Amino acid sequence: MNKELIIRTSSSGVDFALLKDGRLIELQQDEDDNKFAVGDIFTAKIRKTVPGLNAAFVNVGYEKDGFLHYHDLGPQVGSLLKFVKQVTTGKLKDFSLKNFPLEKDIDKNGTVNDALKSNQSILVQVVKEPISTKGPRISSELSLAGRYIVLVPFSNRISVSTKIGTKEEKERLKRLVKSIKPNNFGVIIRTVAEGKKVADIHTDLQNLMDRWTAMCKKMYRPNYPTKVLGEMNKASSILRDVFNDSFTSICVDDETLHTQIKDYVGEIAPEKESIVKYYDSSKVPIFEKFGIERQIKTSFGKTVSMSKGAYLIIEHTEAMHVIDVNSGNRSNKSKSQEGTALEVNMISATEVARQLRLRDMGGIIVVDFIDMGKAENRRKLFDHLRDEMSDDRAKHKILPPSKFGLIQITRQRTRPETNIKTREVNPSNNGGEEIEAPIIIVEKIKTDLQKAIKKGHKKMSITAHPFIAAYLTRGFPSPRANWFFDHKRWVKVLPRDAYTYLEYHFHDKDGKLMKL
Repeated sequence: MNKELIIRTSSSGVDFALLKDGRLIELQQDEDDNKFAVGDIFTAKIRKTVPGLNAAFVNVGYEKDGFLHYHDLGPQVGSLLKFVKQVTTGKLKDFSLKNFPLEKDIDKNGTVNDALKSNQSILVQVVKEPISTKGPRISSELSLAGRYIVLVPFSNRISVSTKIGTKEEKERLKRLVKSIKPNNFGVIIRTVAEGKKVADIHTDLQNLMDRWTAMCKKMYRPNYPTKVLGEMNKASSILRDVFNDSFTSICVDDETLHTQIKDYVGEIAPEKESIVKYYDSSKVPIFEKFGIERQIKTSFGKTVSMSKGAYLIIEHTEAMHVIDVNSGNRSNKSKSQEGTALEVNMISATEVARQLRLRDMGGIIVVDFIDMGKAENRRKLFDHLRDEMSDDRAKHKILPPSKFGLIQITRQRTRPETNIKTREVNPSNNGGEEIEAPIIIVEKIKTDLQKAIKKGHKKMSITAHPFIAAYLTRGFPSPRANWFFDHKRWVKVLPRDAYTYLEYHFHDKDGKLMKL
C-alpha cells in the first residue's frame, strides 16, 4: 500500500489530496479565513446558561455563540476556572501546574448552573466547526495534540490508544510516560507511539509544554474573546495525524510550503525527508498531473459509478444522509441473484467507506444495500464494511444489517461536509437546469468502450448529443485520439440532435445497436 499527499495552493487557501495506491481517499480544504478550526483555544465569556439544555452559550467571536454542554466541561472545570482567573489577573505566573492545587471533580450528573455563571471568564476549545446555522461546538476539557501524545491539563490520567497491539507494549508506554509526565497533566498515548523510545516521546512532550506556556502568556489581561492558541498549519496537522511509513511521496506546488513541510518531516521522521518534493505547476496544474481533478469530478456527484456496472446514489437531507446501492447492468451477468447481491454489496461497502472520508460526511448515514437472503452473507458484508472503515480517523459506529438490508452508521461531524460542484448548466436548455459535468459522461463512455473491445468488436461507432460528440473529437489529443493510442481502435463519433444531453449509444460495424 502506497500513500501520497498532494498539496495545491491558491489565493483562497490550500487543498490537500490523500491518495492510496493512486486512488483519492481524502480531500481537505484549508481556507485562509477559517477562524474557528478544530483545536483552536479561546479565552471567552459565558453569555448565558440554559438549564433546560444543561448547557451554556459562550461568546467566542462568531456570529452565533458557541455551544458548551455540561458534559463537555470536563471533571476539572473548577480547577480550570480558578487557573484562568489567576492567570488573567496576573496573580499566577507559574504555568507548569506543578504546585497548583486541583479542585474537586464536578458531579457528572450535575447541572450547568452548579458549575458556571453568566459573564464568567473561561478557556474553551473548538471541537466542531460552525456548520449550517449553528455556532461552533466547544469544550472546556482542553487537549494539546502532538505527534506521539496528547497533553491534557488538570488531569493525572494516562490513557493508551486501543489500536496499539499488545498488552506488553501498552504497559511499556504507560511506564515510560509516567516517568516523564509533569504533575497535574494527563497524557493520551497515540497509536504512532508504538515502538518509540523515551527520547522521541520526551521531545514531543517538551514541545507541547512549550505551546502550553506560550498560550498561558497570552492570557494576561486579554480582550474577550481572544484566540490564545491556534492549531498548527493544516499541512503539519494532517502529517501529524496520518503520516506513517506507508507514505511514498509528498508533492507541493508552493516553494515556501515545501520548505516548511520538509522541515517538519525532518523533525518527525528524518529518514522520510527525501519524499517531500516540489512540483512546478507552471505547465500542468498539480491536481491535473496526478489525475485528482478527474477523480473529484467523478466522485462528488449525486451518482457515483463503480466497477462492474454498479453505482451509488447519494442524497442529503437536514437530518441524515441516505445512500442507495444499485447493481446496474451487473444483474444480467451473474447466474445467482444472491451471488450478484453479495458481489455488488462488497464493492459498494468499499466505496461507501471511501465516500464518507472523501466528503467528510457526518451525523447519521443510512445505506440501503441490496437484500440478501443468507445470514452468513449479511455478516460478511458487515465485517467487510467495518474493515474498510477501520482507517477512518473520525469516530464512528456501524450497526449490523437490518431485515430490510439497511445498515445504519453514525460518524463524527467536526467540520462542514466537503462539497464539490460537479453539475453544469445544460447548454441545450438555455441556461436552465443543471446536469452532471461532461467528464462523467466521457468516463462512462470510456468504460463501455473497454467492454466492447473485450467482447471482440474491432469496428464501432458512437452516437451522442452534438455537445458530447464535439467534446470527444475536438482538440489534440482529443478523448477519441487517446482511445486510439490506448486501444488501437479508431471510433467513429456521430452527433444526433434528437438525443438528450446524457444519451449515447454504441453501434457495431453494421450499424446495429450494441448491448454492453
